[in-house]
Amino acid sequence: MTFFEDYDVVLAVLGIAFLATALLPNLLEKRPVSLPMILLATGFVAFALPLGIRDPDPAANNSVTLHLAELGVIVSLMGAGLKIDRPFGLRSWRTTWALLAITMPLTILATAVLGWWAVGLAPAAAVLLGAVIAPTDPVLASEIQVGAPGEGYEETTKEQGPTGEEEDEVRFALTSEAGLNDGLAFPFTYAAIFIATSGAIIGEWVWGWLTVEVAYKIALGLLLGFLSGRLAARTILATPAKTEIARAITGVSAVAATLLVYGLTESLSGYGFVAVFVAAFTMRNYERDHDYHGSLHVFTEQAELILTAGIVIALGGAVAGGILAPLTFEAVLVGLAVIFLVRPIAGMVGLSLARKRLPLRERAAMSFFGIRGIGSVFYLAYAFSETGFPQEDLLWAMTAFVIITSIVVHGVTGVPVMNYLDRKRAKEATR
Repeated sequence: MTFFEDYDVVLAVLGIAFLATALLPNLLEKRPVSLPMILLATGFVAFALPLGIRDPDPAANNSVTLHLAELGVIVSLMGAGLKIDRPFGLRSWRTTWALLAITMPLTILATAVLGWWAVGLAPAAAVLLGAVIAPTDPVLASEIQVGAPGEGYEETTKEQGPTGEEEDEVRFALTSEAGLNDGLAFPFTYAAIFIATSGAIIGEWVWGWLTVEVAYKIALGLLLGFLSGRLAARTILATPAKTEIARAITGVSAVAATLLVYGLTESLSGYGFVAVFVAAFTMRNYERDHDYHGSLHVFTEQAELILTAGIVIALGGAVAGGILAPLTFEAVLVGLAVIFLVRPIAGMVGLSLARKRLPLRERAAMSFFGIRGIGSVFYLAYAFSETGFPQEDLLWAMTAFVIITSIVVHGVTGVPVMNYLDRKRAKEATR
């Protein structure tokens, strides 16, 4: 029996998921329950019941898992880039650079060491675990990120001075971090692949890794993202929409641009994830007051919600099918440590070196909300498609456990914490 043999039942499950995706966001607003939590539970129940649907085992369906997660990530990256209102700047993005340059490598290193020392993972598997756990998720973290274009930023004026009124730092930092670190996890994934294929002797592969996987592919992704974003913006925003229908379907062009930018960059051996986010951000900052930005954002957000619903439903089904069975006690402790210790500590270290004055509560929130999700699934499936790794079942179990824990813990705490920060910020603004 294949996964889609019972076609009618599959359609019914997907129908429930998409209906929940459409209706629940408004019902769950300001409540300590997130949509991914409900979708995860729906998937678990649907596949646990005797409905005759084969469990969506990601290991047995690695190619499907890889490409479905890949599509989910690139659409979500486009959505993240399109809603960031803060103009690019080395100083104004200091918290983002700290989270990427300091927090992310520290998270990878600490996770890899814990995986090797506490769980007994082989070096290649330990490095891979650190790499796949490193990227944060721009979709599952929607409750703690910036809103639609134009909601969080007002252009500066001479009276306001150089800073103006921007999105609050927590939402901006988490959104921009999630948009960029999905692509920046690729070099570390390749490092794990090289260790698996060439051994842990660094001298045999490190120079090629630094020049190609780090320098060349990141640079090419940045360049093609910027150029493609400028070209797409000039083309899309210059096309008149004389009717409401024409204006509404303008959003389709955002997904078209996403696929074009990603495919072009990957075909030239650059990092497509980096290019997609940079292209989206470049489009957002081209004619910032253009009416089309709203349409582009809305359509992209709808597309990513639908894809996310399917992926999270499948994750719930994988849990029902036993993906967590290989977990050991030590693996559970490491997974919990990643959520409650590794990311928060690495985040605080990075932000303390950002040389930007922020209240302790905001630095703590940015450090804690390192939500794991679809990107982790993609990187694990990608690595397994490139070469064999020891303890693959355990890696799937640990990754799924961290994602599920993150969905629940951050889903429960996200809204209350952000409401608290908003209240404190508003109170201080009135003083």
